[in-house]
Order: sequence, then structure tokens, then C-alpha cells
Amino acid sequence: MKKISILTLHLGYGGVEKSIVSLANILCKKYKVEIACTYKLYDEPVFDLDERVSVKYLVSDYVPNKREFLNELRHHRYIRAFKEGLKSVKILYLRRKTMVDYIKNTNANTIISTKDVFDRWLGDYGSPKTKKIGWEHNHHHNNKQYALNIIRSCKKLDYLVLVSRDLNRFYKREMRNYKCRCICIPNVLENMPKRLAPLENKRLISVGRLSKEKGYMDLLKVYKVIARKYPDWTLDIIGDGAEKERLEKYINQNNLNKNVVLHGFQKKDYIDKMLNKSSIYIMTSYTESFGIVLTEAMSHGIPCIAFSSAEGAKEIIKSGKNGYLIKNRNYNAMVKKVADLINSRDIRKDIGKAARYSVKQYTSDMVEAKWYKLIEKK
Repeated sequence: MKKISILTLHLGYGGVEKSIVSLANILCKKYKVEIACTYKLYDEPVFDLDERVSVKYLVSDYVPNKREFLNELRHHRYIRAFKEGLKSVKILYLRRKTMVDYIKNTNANTIISTKDVFDRWLGDYGSPKTKKIGWEHNHHHNNKQYALNIIRSCKKLDYLVLVSRDLNRFYKREMRNYKCRCICIPNVLENMPKRLAPLENKRLISVGRLSKEKGYMDLLKVYKVIARKYPDWTLDIIGDGAEKERLEKYINQNNLNKNVVLHGFQKKDYIDKMLNKSSIYIMTSYTESFGIVLTEAMSHGIPCIAFSSAEGAKEIIKSGKNGYLIKNRNYNAMVKKVADLINSRDIRKDIGKAARYSVKQYTSDMVEAKWYKLIEKK
């Protein structure tokens, strides 16, 4: 049986980490799968991992201390900050040494890297007999330096997997002179719910990490307008992150406590139940390389609305057919489209059915076939 190794920084919260677990759960059906994980942030991986997948933690005694270092600086505790700085240097040294040693010594037939610095180490130290694959989830957002860094990191690999057709076209063009071949494989939608959401409940929903790039403050501003006209429609936000306190403050200041619920991080079963109770999904991300939360909502037959600034949303949503894309982060246009869906159950139903049909291309049987084909390539 072939062995597949997946290199990752951690198995905590995040879209990339969720995708890593989903891929491992797929590949372990056919291969021996091991995740080489630099840091152990929690006792167990945040997302449900198949028991057939083994996890090898490389730096078990340390975790990143950037927050602690900055906190000491902010409070002018310079001696403590110096100590945290020394600790940070040691942690970075261990991150490199342990991952390079793993790459050199693993008996894996295929290694999949999920971070640019790991891509570079894999290209430099991976065995010529090992199939070396980079897996890029993030969009370059026209940042030439970021894109150049990815290209340089991956140029010695055999393949670079991109999660969208747009990214695949870009990197295929930019890397045409290197041996590394670019392939598009979307993130996987792990299961299709048996029942569609009835779309009868007066509930809006959004799911994701509470970070600035996800635009949740913008979501609250949009919802504040909606709530004035449709006060019986509530908003559920599922996720956790650095923006939580800021969002709570806005909710309190604008008397939205009875209308908006912050559920925190939740497991998939909880999210599925909440999606099934919801009637409209709203995404206000500034950026989104793929948008797996959109495919999950659409699999429930929920009409989705997103700002077109989220590049991944443009790949999934065909505006006016299986959802709506709002250009130029136009708040008024977003509010109007949400109102249109609130006012018409029939439109919600039609858009929702089209949404569910369109995401079948992302189901596990479709995506796993592409990964199997890549891994089995001679």
C-alpha cells in the first residue's frame, strides 16, 4: 500500500486545516496516510479525522509565541519581550529542523505540502523517488510578491494543485518554464444532505473564522439595515476568532442582541442542523480562494449571496442562476438582494434547487477521483 504524507503547520481552526482533514479522510480509503504536523495546538485535531489517519507532531513542546512577544512589547516589558524573542527564534529553528528531517527520512511515496515554506523544503530535500506536490489554497489578490514567492517555492516540485480554475490558469501561465505542472482540484464537499432546507424559517446565516478578511463587521452593517425593515428575521454567525469582541461590541451598541447570535466554533453536525434551519446564506468576505462554506450551504439548497471580491465565490456562484454576486462591495445592492429573497419564497426555492444541483461537482467521489489520478501518475 502506498504511503501519503501531508505536511501542515497545525490542525487547529481554519479553512486550510479543514481541507487537509477532508483530504486525509478521502485518501485513507486507498492509501496509508500520515499527517506531519509541526505544532500540537490542541489535544485532538479540531476537525473530525478518520482513525485510519496517523498524525505525527514534530514540535511537541512549543507553540508559536508571536502574540506573547507583541503583548510584552506593547506593555513595554522589554526584558520579557527579549526572552520571548529568543524563544521565537528557537521555535522557528525547530520548525525548520524537524520538518526538513521528516522530509529527508520519511518513506512516503507521495508528499503533499500545504505551506509555501514547506514547498521550498520539500523541493530542496525531498527524495527524487518521492512524488512532491504543493497544494495552494490562498489567492494572490494581484499581489505580485506573494505569487512570486509561491512560484519560487514550488518550482522544484512535481505538481502544484490549485483549488480554483482561476488560480490554475494564472500559475500554469507563470510556471510554464518550470518542471512543476499545475493541476486544478477543488476542495471537497464531504457529503450531500439527504434533505433540503425547507427555507421557511426567517433566519439568515454565515459561517467562518471571525477575522477581518471575512468581513463580518460588514455583514453586521448590512444586517442592521435589514433588521429595521424585517425585524423578525434573525442572523446566526457560526465561528470564532480575533474579531469576536469587536463584533460583540457592535451588536451591543446597535441593540442587535435579540436578533444576532454568535454561536462560536461548532462541529459539522451542529453547522448542518443550523443550515437546515436557515433560508438565506450571506458571505461578506473580502477574499476567499474557494469558499467551501458556500458549497456546504448550497448543498442544503440554500440561496447564497456574496460580494464578488471573494474570488472563490465567483467560481461557485453563477449570479442570478444559483445565487447572487454583488459587485464593488455595494452594501445597498446586498441589502436589496437579501430583501428580494426574503420577500419571495418561490425565488428562494428556485435559486436553492439550482445551487444544490451545481455543487454536485464538488462531492467526494468527484474530487477523490482527481486526487487518485494524480497520485497514481507515473
